[in-house]
Amino acid sequence: MNGIESFLYEVSKFFLIPVLVLLCVMFVYALFCLGTLLFDLGLRLLRGQGRQPIAQFLRSHPKATQEDLELQVLKQIELQRIVSRIAPMLGLVATMIPMGPALIAVSAGNAQGMAQNLVVAFSAVIVALLSAAMTYVVQSVRKRWLLEELNQVLDHRDQVQTHAHVHAVQPNVHLAGALHA
Repeated sequence: MNGIESFLYEVSKFFLIPVLVLLCVMFVYALFCLGTLLFDLGLRLLRGQGRQPIAQFLRSHPKATQEDLELQVLKQIELQRIVSRIAPMLGLVATMIPMGPALIAVSAGNAQGMAQNLVVAFSAVIVALLSAAMTYVVQSVRKRWLLEELNQVLDHRDQVQTHAHVHAVQPNVHLAGALHA
């Protein structure tokens, strides 16, 4: 190998451990997300509704606009969206890095070295794909639930504003009727 090839090889080896750690963190996060989704599903089945993060946000920010609420929906699913897209990329990186040493082991006749590197490569891609699949499902379901809640919150807000407007106009109608009498 020349200098540039050796440098690239060393750089790629350096990133293997951080990528594997990130994949483990993403896998734990995906399991956590799946667990909270199942918990919310249980709440929905038992109580008819799950947690309501948009309504909670609106209670703490009563002057929030529709754009603020839509931004809150995106914030609720942002990390799941990122993990579902980044995990497969990191899985590919974690698969490709050990392939170099595995090929070197094959050329040297070291079957055990090749097998060890392939185990790391295939395990990493499996964990990455499982993480991506779980977070994608959670993100899709959460997005639907959040948009349903957003519609309910906005409908309720419109009804309250219409009701307040009708009551504000009605006293004037009675006053105008009294003046004509």
